[in-house]
Amino acid sequence: MPEILGHNYIAGGRSAAGSISLQSFDAQSGEALPFSFVQATIDEVNAAAEAAAAAYPSYRNVPAAKRAEFLEACAAEIDALGDDFVALVCRETALPAGRIQGERGRTSNQMRLFAQVLRRGDFYGARIDPALPERQPLPRADLRQYRIGVGPVAVFGASNFPLAFSTAGGDTAAALAAGCPVVFKAHSGHMATAECVADAIIRAAQKTGMPVGVFNMIYGGGVGEWLVKHPAIQAVGFTGSLRGGRALCDMAAARPQPIPVFAEMSSINPVLLLPDALKARGAQIAAELTGSVLLGCGQFCTSPGLVLGVGSPEFTAFLETFAARMSDQPAQTMLNAGTLQSYVSGLERLREHPGIRHLAGAEQAGNQARPQLFKADVRLLLEGDELLQEEVFGPTTVVVEVADRAELLRALHGLHGQLTATLIADAADLDSCTDLLALLEQKAGRLLLNGYPTGVEVCDSMVHGGPYPATSDARGTSVGTLAIDRFLRPVCYQNCPDALLPPALQNANPLGIRRLVDGTSTSTALG
Repeated sequence: MPEILGHNYIAGGRSAAGSISLQSFDAQSGEALPFSFVQATIDEVNAAAEAAAAAYPSYRNVPAAKRAEFLEACAAEIDALGDDFVALVCRETALPAGRIQGERGRTSNQMRLFAQVLRRGDFYGARIDPALPERQPLPRADLRQYRIGVGPVAVFGASNFPLAFSTAGGDTAAALAAGCPVVFKAHSGHMATAECVADAIIRAAQKTGMPVGVFNMIYGGGVGEWLVKHPAIQAVGFTGSLRGGRALCDMAAARPQPIPVFAEMSSINPVLLLPDALKARGAQIAAELTGSVLLGCGQFCTSPGLVLGVGSPEFTAFLETFAARMSDQPAQTMLNAGTLQSYVSGLERLREHPGIRHLAGAEQAGNQARPQLFKADVRLLLEGDELLQEEVFGPTTVVVEVADRAELLRALHGLHGQLTATLIADAADLDSCTDLLALLEQKAGRLLLNGYPTGVEVCDSMVHGGPYPATSDARGTSVGTLAIDRFLRPVCYQNCPDALLPPALQNANPLGIRRLVDGTSTSTALG
């Protein structure tokens, strides 16, 4: 592993003009690690944005197959990061080595998946309506549409996924695939990790001949505002808190030229336990749900934070088993001291609410998070109490017991937007699920049946998004190949000579891609 310099990455070089030094810490012990990082100055942030802007004209014209080679080179460099790198990430995040190794594989596989998208060519969205000069009463001009990258993208690293949602994570991969240079804002919780991955991206860019400035990275608290407000930045990708995401959305909207912010923010990921499923396997559901709530110390954006069920003897038995299992779980170290403090504050708000009762979990002590279970009165959902809608990031969940199915539907109507919604159902339950699914698809981006929301497959059909406040734009996803759509925009050519058209729209179809020609999908050339 190379030496950690702690300098910002700008236009293929390193810069450390600032006077503020930032420290990296061991997440387990809280001790300072032997790395310091120089916070970017406003001039360095501007230089990074301008470097991305300078790279954009040439990078967006790099053939898709060549961009695919760049992404694959990034993947290879990330895979080559060795055991010393894994150990470093473990120290900065307290995540186990197996988790980091798996996340490294997911990160590189995301890059390779977007390389496949580039080679397929469907991301162009090519549409051609040939001229119809003889059409009456109005002739039709020759119209051709395809999609291009929007321009430089600012990406903010997430705290809970130091690799897969960070420096070379999904937002960065999607933006680079779309032809958009990136300025990445490193997360303060794992700055040394970010530097190692940034080095890997820069090596890949150099090996594949990408323009300098295709990837830039800055350190520091508060520097994100300068970045989002810079006129060269054309879109923002963010994974984090509702407060942070809203602040970025408001900044971006207040610019002289407003830009989109694709922010993944807050979700409590409701799990609905239907009666026949509880009758058949209540104890098994309690065990499985406990595992999902506590996976990764509850530090997943899809962690189930709300459990709903219809009151019955089976529900009561389930709840007793669930509480016993939650009580038996050990404390875990969270990502950093700030995350633990946020968790403790969230628990205090739940404990202080008169409509919420604590069911299981030892008192918080020391620097580890202890699992907790609460039960809330259904009136909090029916009457629109906001506390129950707030995500508590960590190993806890809230159970709500409803009187009957009609009350369940009313409670669900009161839910805000979610990343996921889960139905635990048996065959006899499924006959009456149609109205539940119709309601839940208005509330969430991903609906699960007899599964648990923690664990997000990276593939073409995945949706990791949802209505506000789960995300700032429910039309997109931050996981899966559809994520590229966020950083593309359509352009239409009217009566343009064939020689001047981009290859994706030329008559001969030199890229060999499928195109919608006069309403028919085809990969053939035009006559």
